[in-house]
Amino acid sequence: MTELAAYLQVDPWPPVPDAMFWSALALVAGALLGEGVQRGLGLPRIVGYSIAGMAIALSGQGLSDGRLNGSLRLIVDLALALLLFELGSRLRLRWLRINPALLWTSGAEALLSFAAIAVALVWVGMAAPLALACATILVPASGAVVGRVATELKAEGQVTERMLMLTALNTLFAVLAHKLVIGWLHLDRAGDWGRAIAQPLYTFGGSVLLALLLAGLVAWVARRLDLRNENSVLLLLGMIVLALTLARALGLSTLLVPLLAGVVLRNSTERPWVWPRHFGTAGGVLVLMLFVIVGSAWSVQALALGATAALLLLAARAAAKAVAVIGLARWSGIETRQGVALTLTLMPVSGTALVLFADLHLNHPDLALAIAPVVLTAVAAMELAGPLAVQWGLRLADEDHPAQRPPGART
Repeated sequence: MTELAAYLQVDPWPPVPDAMFWSALALVAGALLGEGVQRGLGLPRIVGYSIAGMAIALSGQGLSDGRLNGSLRLIVDLALALLLFELGSRLRLRWLRINPALLWTSGAEALLSFAAIAVALVWVGMAAPLALACATILVPASGAVVGRVATELKAEGQVTERMLMLTALNTLFAVLAHKLVIGWLHLDRAGDWGRAIAQPLYTFGGSVLLALLLAGLVAWVARRLDLRNENSVLLLLGMIVLALTLARALGLSTLLVPLLAGVVLRNSTERPWVWPRHFGTAGGVLVLMLFVIVGSAWSVQALALGATAALLLLAARAAAKAVAVIGLARWSGIETRQGVALTLTLMPVSGTALVLFADLHLNHPDLALAIAPVVLTAVAAMELAGPLAVQWGLRLADEDHPAQRPPGART
């Protein structure tokens, strides 16, 4: 066989699979599993994508340390940018002025979640700086999960809109808190007041300016082209990629820029923006790969080290969100049952947490290494439970599309 391979100029022999082969295999496996769980079990397709990622992790080829490098970070950033841009473009800030209880609910659930996670981790023996860093990473609900599941279920209604609003706001709060904690760590370790203050201000201010620029550019193009046709979709995707590239080059937040750009667009006109689902086939591929990558970001060793603390903090996080959302439900204009449903939809932890963790690793690799088992275990635990919680919440609120329900489900 070796001689035949040499004669046919097949070198090396046996062939060694490269990164392209494994990427294609992950894409095929994720797509098949996603379609299988949706058709066979009536579950969100991203559950199948995550299962493919978990299989990669079990094979020992996953992101065992949670670090996103090179092309993997680019894929995650691009996919999250598309999903967060869509999420932001559905939020009307006028709603917060009409119903300020929503803003109070958002602030309460984010603050209580942060405090509950930090206290739980300190209680199990984690140092305060590590607990605070962990809390900022795990506070926000995953915009990728809630947006993807809501779109797939064609969900509409009060709980759906509040879910999107609260997810966008707690993502914003978490990114700001994360930068403040990183700044505080600079101060705590090096006594560098200038860097501790300048870095969060630069990140937030620069991200806002770049988001305004992106929103203005998209609005200018939208007045001249139909953004729903194929060529315009490519143009729109290119503008988002360009903004994301600038954000990465300038050290700005790749989470804030697309989210704020979408919010600015939605609130610059009364007309709702309608985008092609995930910006066409290219965006769909990125979204699939996002959940495969996040699903692979754990290891058996991480689970063994971080399982107890991760499960405790997830329980504390869920309780804090429930207290805030259900406690303020009637004041904000919904029934207690809808408050329970809304609480369920805020459970996911996914790509957003992994990006925040990667940013912490760039600034404080030793601290990131110390909290990696807890963070990665929490992400892994919610990678399957999170989408299911969103589906159950939307079903409890009776806002999922009937055609998407599995056989035998309530009508």
